[in-house]
Amino acid sequence: MAASSSLFSCSMHMELFSPKISKCPTDFVCCRSKISYMFDTDTLNAIFKVARDMENIERNSPESQILEGYLMSTLFYEPSTRTRLSFESAMRRLGGEVLTTENAREFSSAAKGETLEDTIRTVEGYSDLIVLRHFESGAARRAAAIAGIPIVNAGDGPGQHPTQALLDVYTIEREIGKLDGIKVGLVGDLANGRTVRSLAYLLAKYKDVKIYFVSPDVVKMKDDIKDYLTSKGVDWEESSDLVEVASECDVVYQTRIQKERFGERLDLYEKARGKYIVNQNILKAMQRHAVVMHPLPRLDEITVDVDADPRAAYFRQAKYGLYIRMAILKLLLVGW
Repeated sequence: MAASSSLFSCSMHMELFSPKISKCPTDFVCCRSKISYMFDTDTLNAIFKVARDMENIERNSPESQILEGYLMSTLFYEPSTRTRLSFESAMRRLGGEVLTTENAREFSSAAKGETLEDTIRTVEGYSDLIVLRHFESGAARRAAAIAGIPIVNAGDGPGQHPTQALLDVYTIEREIGKLDGIKVGLVGDLANGRTVRSLAYLLAKYKDVKIYFVSPDVVKMKDDIKDYLTSKGVDWEESSDLVEVASECDVVYQTRIQKERFGERLDLYEKARGKYIVNQNILKAMQRHAVVMHPLPRLDEITVDVDADPRAAYFRQAKYGLYIRMAILKLLLVGW
């Protein structure tokens, strides 16, 4: 069943990954004319099952060629290592081909003033699917509104990073063994970090989840996320004590302070940087089954000596991202 099925409708009234129409506060994964990210837990579990299947695909097997004949374009207006390379690896591991632009903001016709809409209309003529990262919130929505092929939101400025959220939830399920009843500490740049925003939305799908927000005052989680969690009955709490939060949580999700989002206000960046660091003291406070996650890249917010601890899950997290993106490409291009 192809991507135009009930769960992967990419037609006139697109509700990607969900057959139900429901109001959503912002963009998630996008496709064609209308955009929504309304995943329910059954759909998430189905996606995770496909991702688990992707983990077991052997090279040169028939399953490794299911996207033969398909071509994916990666259109990245912001720097990326893990997201771009994992999508390109995912496509190639399933037999597909890739067209790539590593820095479209500088090395494409955007530098000449071409609009995003014109770029999308042009590139869709060359490919079957576009993976888009952009520096403006809402760019994926704009692209999907005029595209005739699937658009995957690979991050839009400080807005959302939906495929990261999928791989994060998948990582938690694989590492902790459950998603209901967990406690998650979101740490660092919560105002500008699109990964934590998207993750908070997905965690709200599960039962008895509690989320702690730990951040410097200048980069606190924005009210739209807090209001959304409250509307869904999710228990959340702001704290300034990372040691105490770490002792309570199943997951400590650390993020870097994003210097590039501060513009000329480097004084605020320096004020926020280095306030919350995951180090040996935090590990000592954590429970034995708990894990440390990070969307990467890391600067100094997790000390290097943490890497050797088995609870350091961030490099495994990056590998899980490959399987999630393989699943997304399979489901969008050939279906379940």
